[in-house]
Amino acid sequence: MITPARLSYAVLAFTIILAGILHLGTPLLVVLFSYFALRQLYSLTKRKWLALILFIVTVAGIATAGVYFTRAAFLALPDVADTSIPPASAWAQKRQIELPFTDFESLRKVVTDALKEEAHYLRNVAHFAGSTTAVLVFTVIGIVAAGSLFLKTGLDPHRSTHAVKNNLYSICCDEVSTRFRDFYRSFSTVMGAQITISLINAILTAIFLVAVRLPYAPLVIAITFLCGLVPIVGNLVSNTIIVFLALTVSLKLGIGALVFLVGIHKLEYFLNSKIIGDRIRNPVWLTLIALIIGERLMGIPGLILAPVVLNYLRVEMLKVEMPPTVQNL
Repeated sequence: MITPARLSYAVLAFTIILAGILHLGTPLLVVLFSYFALRQLYSLTKRKWLALILFIVTVAGIATAGVYFTRAAFLALPDVADTSIPPASAWAQKRQIELPFTDFESLRKVVTDALKEEAHYLRNVAHFAGSTTAVLVFTVIGIVAAGSLFLKTGLDPHRSTHAVKNNLYSICCDEVSTRFRDFYRSFSTVMGAQITISLINAILTAIFLVAVRLPYAPLVIAITFLCGLVPIVGNLVSNTIIVFLALTVSLKLGIGALVFLVGIHKLEYFLNSKIIGDRIRNPVWLTLIALIIGERLMGIPGLILAPVVLNYLRVEMLKVEMPPTVQNL
């Protein structure tokens, strides 16, 4: 008969593999991030109900801010185009480059015509809408699951009512809980490193924003730090906001901001490997390989989970003592 410990390892491995095969990396990350945030709030408040309320308020605030900034971006897009397209047209004319648009209306017509020529456009839009809806639903489910785990941990909450105390089910639940608890600790360790990376990114970005006198610099710096807590995806969001604001000033500043952020992004790719590698005590090259494999298997969620899985494997392997005969091989 398989032992409960071996079964627990199989359950954890099956969960990670299934998340990759079924493209469920996003809800898995939502559970981990939400539980991490709840634990941090609990360490400050010392009360679970207060931590849960603060977490709900924070999530609602982030969602509201996301909707507000998205709406503001769409409303400001015509002004940004009218500001940035004329300098772009002048720059292109000097180099004898003919652009297919001269203002926002002509740009919108070019985009619309291109979409009409796409045979599968409507199907792609429907697929995108369905995918977005699924992600939102999975996000809500992940947040609810994390809140449930935070309030009442354990897979067998009614263990005291069982007739047989040390039954197989309860013991297996204990082992599975231990495996997932250790996996969460690996995630927490990597997130500690990610906070350091986010702080470095925010400082470098702040120097650039103050130097070029970008509008709303204090707010953008705060957004950059908060977004940086989410590896890869957070940087894409904050970088998009910075380039968007830079384009409202001038095309030259927009291009300069894009070049600067691309350079920072390339630097951070190795910085992530160095800092996270030092935190989980793995060499940079091994962490880079894990990031590449994770991205190929699961996309962006795989990039986030790769160092977590790598650290978890290392911690578990350190617990296993090999016999002398194996050590001498």
